[in-house]
Amino acid sequence: MNPANANMRFYKFKEDFRDSFARDRDRVLHSSSFRRLEYKTQVFLNHEGDYFRTRLTHSLEVSQIARTLARSLGLNETLCEAIALSHDLGHTPFGHIGGDTLDELLKEDGHEFGFEHNFQSFRVLTKLEKRYAGFDGLNLTFATLEGVLKHSYPYKKNFLHSIDERFALDKHPSLEAMVVDRADEIAYISHDIDDGIKYGLISWDDLLDLKLCKLVNEKVSLEGIGVGHELYRHRFVAELITILVSEFISFSIDCASSYASSKPMCATIDSSVNLKIGFASELETAIKEVKKRLYQKLYRHEKIVKKMYSGKQCVKSLYEALKSDSYLLPNHQRVLLDVRPIHRVISDYIASMTDRYAMKNYHEIYGFNL
Repeated sequence: MNPANANMRFYKFKEDFRDSFARDRDRVLHSSSFRRLEYKTQVFLNHEGDYFRTRLTHSLEVSQIARTLARSLGLNETLCEAIALSHDLGHTPFGHIGGDTLDELLKEDGHEFGFEHNFQSFRVLTKLEKRYAGFDGLNLTFATLEGVLKHSYPYKKNFLHSIDERFALDKHPSLEAMVVDRADEIAYISHDIDDGIKYGLISWDDLLDLKLCKLVNEKVSLEGIGVGHELYRHRFVAELITILVSEFISFSIDCASSYASSKPMCATIDSSVNLKIGFASELETAIKEVKKRLYQKLYRHEKIVKKMYSGKQCVKSLYEALKSDSYLLPNHQRVLLDVRPIHRVISDYIASMTDRYAMKNYHEIYGFNL
């Protein structure tokens, strides 16, 4: 996207006392899709307890980290906030397994492009939310929409062929979008360790042999707090975030300064160009080690796998039921069958559900518990 288009919207709209990205942020905060994130799974099912992160708390944590990074790098803090709060609006109930299941079901029904949560977030913001008489969606700026579409690499995917060419999918997005991508990573690594330790699914023995975790442990030990201390988990997570944020800023500051003239957009730069926004290679390797260990010990833990399998069966069963009898859809969804294919209407409806609403619908349709 040309930097001149950053503040543009699909539909002309009278601006008010807020700047463009602040208005985007506020529209997202007041949307139904944002409120539903409170009851959508991050890793642990929402009803497991009131401590664990949900998509809502995750989005807030990503926003907080992204704002800190943007401020330190001299980028547009409000644009980062708007992208961060929007980036997970397209997620399904039951975490990634819900999206993967819808993707499989749509492709089995002959839909080449299936389901992808970044694109679904874009659809929520441009089509599925309804707040204005004259158009669908929230009418956000192109900069925010592009950040949602392209905050994770690679940007160009086969199902995006119909996207407005002004989003320049073969070009880098704004530096703000790249910042949100890595803020997302910092947030989920840290809070998944926090929740996993709290829930007893992983132990410190599973982590403290890793290079990054050793470094964090050394920093916490300087406070006189050891593994057995009641504050150790809190201090470990806080120090982990501090290290990653500090290292990100140190590594990225030169690149951010170099492209300051193109703020808030960098989409005129070809995506093949390696922009140094992120971490030094040694730390990148250490982060990958932590992510791999979390996958092995936490995300593939028997208790998590069982819950995710249950969620998969719920999504699959709802999809098949709604496809076999469209009158199971509520009226406001059934009227959409006149303008959209039934499979996409069903997919959008299921994707919008919270975990508990999906399970409630499953119980009502099938008459028994999962």
